[in-house]
Amino acid sequence: MKRNIELKANFTNHAEAIRALRAIGAAEQPAMRQVDTYFRVPLGRLKLRELADRAELIGYRREDGSKTRRSEYVVAKLSDPRAVKAALEATLGVAIVVKKRRRWFLWKNVRVHLDSVENLGRFVEFEAVLGKGQSESNGHRRIAFLCEVLGITKGQHLARSYADMLGKQKKRRATGR
Repeated sequence: MKRNIELKANFTNHAEAIRALRAIGAAEQPAMRQVDTYFRVPLGRLKLRELADRAELIGYRREDGSKTRRSEYVVAKLSDPRAVKAALEATLGVAIVVKKRRRWFLWKNVRVHLDSVENLGRFVEFEAVLGKGQSESNGHRRIAFLCEVLGITKGQHLARSYADMLGKQKKRRATGR
């Protein structure tokens, strides 16, 4: 199982983020569109991530919280994503689908995602990928530094995933609240 330290934040000024990330030498990576289909599971989270050139099944566990937090995950590359998706839909059911455009940068071991999430808004997500023997405190420090560089305050930190936020919106629309 792999692990990382992550944080999501409300952040709409992607142009400023790009400027700041380039200034500190972060390497821009190819932009992508992602469709994440979340399935109903009894433990953790399970999503099928579809990209233009590949698909992956990602299982992960992490606490919700508006602070940097540890995540443990497994990524399985798929050769037949349609069949896997059909099997998971039939047996587990779909909880929610998240569609996003992602520009991203790599700074040291931290992935900085500038996400535009359909029906939700614009955000930044940090993922400090931890290698074998790497300390979690290193990931926390690097994300804190990047928050400072981008001017992200604790008030902008998000406790929930995009899937949770979209699910809450969906529930509100269904109940009229």
